[in-house]
Amino acid sequence: MATIQVVLDEGLVRAADRAARRLKQNRSALIRDALREHLLRLRKREAEALDRQGYERIPLNEFRVFERAAAWPEE
Repeated sequence: MATIQVVLDEGLVRAADRAARRLKQNRSALIRDALREHLLRLRKREAEALDRQGYERIPLNEFRVFERAAAWPEE
């Protein structure tokens, strides 16, 4: 494990300390968990953006069959 130095404002440090006490863990563990979760959300967001771009470039027509079947019959 590496030791790093991070600059935080006092209010954020106090809030982190309160949260760490509630979770019965130390500040470092709290920050590690938070950073891990944030990085996971970023990766997910990036993957979703790539999927979205792909579908916008090449739209799938696989649902047209269902749209025709779900349409009201003409009288």
